[in-house]
Amino acid sequence: MLFQLTNRPIEPLVESLHSHAGGIVIFEGRVRAINDDRAVSSLEYVAYPELALHEGHAIINNVLQQFDILEAYAIHRTGHLAIGDIAVWVMSAAVHRKEAFAATECIINAIKARVPIWKKEYYSDGEAIWVRCDHCAHDHAPCPAVKESM
Repeated sequence: MLFQLTNRPIEPLVESLHSHAGGIVIFEGRVRAINDDRAVSSLEYVAYPELALHEGHAIINNVLQQFDILEAYAIHRTGHLAIGDIAVWVMSAAVHRKEAFAATECIINAIKARVPIWKKEYYSDGEAIWVRCDHCAHDHAPCPAVKESM
């Protein structure tokens, strides 16, 4: 499966299926203890599964067509996550590292921009708020897969 949602911990290491891959790039987005100068105690992710899976698969398929890569996968957690847990995991494999880096960055930016997954931050002071992160994907160079319509 090219894109998955899971409520279980993400295993951080997999092997590429391609023996021709000279560059394998893995991105792990982890729950951090501080965000915007506030102490975070945990996170919660909620997704609209049907649309999230549809968009996630479309992103990976677009990237496979737009970049010279051999394979790509992404997994996003849902549910309650502790500090240090992997929230999102992306892997791209290519003959050369440049393409693998570019494809991996494009995938994570497109996921943040297009996939309906919402994040709630729980703070050490007891407050909990839903966090908008639509700006995250725009902090980097544009990616053609980000601009695809839902």
